[in-house]
Amino acid sequence: MIVTLSLDARSFARLDAERQALFPDRGYRLPAHLTLFHHLPGARQELVQSRLEVLAARTRPPHLAFAHIREIGGGQGSAYAVRSPALLRLRAEMARLWAPWLTRQDRRAFRPHVTVQNKVPHEEERAAREALLSRFVPFRGSGTALILWHYRGGPWERAGEWPFGAP
Repeated sequence: MIVTLSLDARSFARLDAERQALFPDRGYRLPAHLTLFHHLPGARQELVQSRLEVLAARTRPPHLAFAHIREIGGGQGSAYAVRSPALLRLRAEMARLWAPWLTRQDRRAFRPHVTVQNKVPHEEERAAREALLSRFVPFRGSGTALILWHYRGGPWERAGEWPFGAP
């Protein structure tokens, strides 16, 4: 299972348009998203869902600063780097709850970002990143909910969504 953060409508529209334009078509395309965890055990779905529900209900929507464009995947993609102390705290709390289940990838330092291009030749990535950088102006947004997904070897299947609830 995968846990993502949904984005406010304005940020989502901007990032999803860029992702749809730049991300290679592999027979499926996911909308723009910010991944919090890449792999949680499906056998723990009920427990994960109940914790996501509690966490979201007591959490204010985290403010997000889309700070710069960064290279990802060793020069195979580009992403919008996100700064958010509130998101870092929330993600750290979730990591503590699920520590025994975390894969090596999910135990690494969390560097929040929204990928708009991935797994393309380096030259294609470089040209796209230069174009993104030429028009980039930092902007702000917010997270709106936690979403749980099942990974089905290609397409993802939504398993639940929990909007943030604290005022």
